[in-house]
Amino acid sequence: MTLVIAFIGKNGAVMTGDLREITFEGEKPDREKLEKELYSGVIVTDEELVKKAREFGVGITVTDCKSKISERDGILIGEVSSIEGGVVKKRRLYASAGNYAIAELRDSEITLTSHAKGSNLIVLGNDFTKQITNKCFRDNWTKKSTFQDAVKILMLCMETAARKTASVSKQFFLIQTTSNVDVLKIVEKDRQG
Repeated sequence: MTLVIAFIGKNGAVMTGDLREITFEGEKPDREKLEKELYSGVIVTDEELVKKAREFGVGITVTDCKSKISERDGILIGEVSSIEGGVVKKRRLYASAGNYAIAELRDSEITLTSHAKGSNLIVLGNDFTKQITNKCFRDNWTKKSTFQDAVKILMLCMETAARKTASVSKQFFLIQTTSNVDVLKIVEKDRQG
C-alpha cells in the first residue's frame, strides 16, 4: 500500500498519488518484519530498504511506474492495494467537488464503506504516511486558504512523505476537477461491472 491523497472542496477536488509498487518475496515472518519497519517509518531511503531486505533475507522488487489515480466522467478515482494472506485488498476513493465515497474491493465485489458531502481531506495509505500527510496539511492550511492552496499543499504532502519513507516514490501524479457529479453514480456503475 502506498499513498493517495485527495482534497474535496465545494468548488473542486484535487487528488495526488505516488507511483511506487513494492513486491516482497521470502518467508512470511521475514516479509512481515520488513513490512513493519517500512510502513512504520523506520526505513527512510531506498538504499536502507535494499539493505534491510538483504538482512531479513527478503527479495524485493521496487518499481515507480504504477499510476494510482485517474479521472472518469468528471470524477477523480484513486486506488491503493495490499496483499494480506494471499488475498488482494483494494481501497478505492471517488471524489468530485463537494462529495466523495470510499469503497473496498475484494475479488470483483465492491462494498461502499463511506460517503459524505462537503469539504474534506482523505488519505489512503499506511498509518505512517497518513500521519505525515495530516500533519503537513494542518501545518499549512489556514482559514484563508483557497482551492489552489490545497493543490500546493497536497504536492508538499507528497514531497514530505517521499523524504520520510521509502514506501512512497519521489514522483507523483496530480489531477483535479471542478465537476460536482454525484460520486455514487460511478460507484454503482463499477458495482455492476
